[in-house]
Amino acid sequence: MRFPRAGRFWLAVFLMALLIVGCLITVTVITLGYRQVSNLVEVISLIRSEYLHEVNPSRLVEGAAKGMVEALDDPYSVYLEPGTFKHLQEQIRGSFGGLGILVGMKNERLTVIKPFPGTPAGRAGLRAGDVIVKIGERRTEGLDLETAVGLMRGPVGTRVTLTLMRPGSGPLTLTLEREEINVPTVEEKLFPGGIGYLAITQFTEHTPTEVQRLLGELRAKGMRALILDLRDNPGGELQAAVRVADYFVPAGPVVYVDYRNDNDEVLSASGSRLGLPLLVLVNENSASAAEIVAAAIKETRSGKVVGTRTFGKGVVQSVYPLKNGAGLKLTTARYLTPRKHDINRKGVEPDVKVEQPASGEDRQLAVAKELLRRSLR
Repeated sequence: MRFPRAGRFWLAVFLMALLIVGCLITVTVITLGYRQVSNLVEVISLIRSEYLHEVNPSRLVEGAAKGMVEALDDPYSVYLEPGTFKHLQEQIRGSFGGLGILVGMKNERLTVIKPFPGTPAGRAGLRAGDVIVKIGERRTEGLDLETAVGLMRGPVGTRVTLTLMRPGSGPLTLTLEREEINVPTVEEKLFPGGIGYLAITQFTEHTPTEVQRLLGELRAKGMRALILDLRDNPGGELQAAVRVADYFVPAGPVVYVDYRNDNDEVLSASGSRLGLPLLVLVNENSASAAEIVAAAIKETRSGKVVGTRTFGKGVVQSVYPLKNGAGLKLTTARYLTPRKHDINRKGVEPDVKVEQPASGEDRQLAVAKELLRRSLR
């Protein structure tokens, strides 16, 4: 039997596709083992034939992919469903707004760390300690921090509903309109005796410039020592953190980025540091990039760390787009301190441990000021 030319072409395409699929199946079987692949196929087959309700096959495949990522037992590796991944991509490409709220993970729950005055969150009355249990219709239990933050951001003028749990009261539902948020990431003060104070709430591309400007203003006012407050700082951009560390540590490594494939990076300081007595405040919510800066200052003996042990996030995530419109955020490297210590799930231990009392007194700040006064005397 002879086929028309077009028919022969599509037959060749079909045979080639069949060959590729066969090769993929063979590689999968070799990699995972026949029994594991057989189990997976059997489960899918049983669900399709015996489950009470009909299920879309693509939903089963997506569930299998999500389950594989969850099997890593890594809180930072996440399968991003198509809708969530698209939302995150739109954020990166355009000008989008937020709510003016700093959040973190406390006891594995999404918790308000600080609402900023004059923002939608500040005007709506959100408080530090509020637990966000739902963003829109999405429950936050098991949700990673970056995805949660991404869901709260969106185009300026759009609305998002937050469901909160507040200590001493029942569930609270608030609908907020997103605005363009331009909250400074650095605050400064000058205490009596020439003790400067610099608080960094997170690390963004603008943070190093803000630090440089405010350090200049503090020195012009007569600063003789500095308290760098990294408490409740969830981290942020790695390059920004390294540039900030450059103001406080000598020339040399700030952080090592250790990849599985040995393409390691060393990010270093140039050596243009401040050269004044320095104390760093940290707590259990100081994470990621904030821990990098604190560890670099501690291990280079550029200053002392005061407070409580930090959160312990010392890993790097990369985001990969997938064919079905979904995405995969996967842990691909770890941070190592200048002395090549791994801080993941360990945190940075303070030189001077100071617990914060339940009352409104800021005992950690008081201890830091007293330590610097003694050093200046």
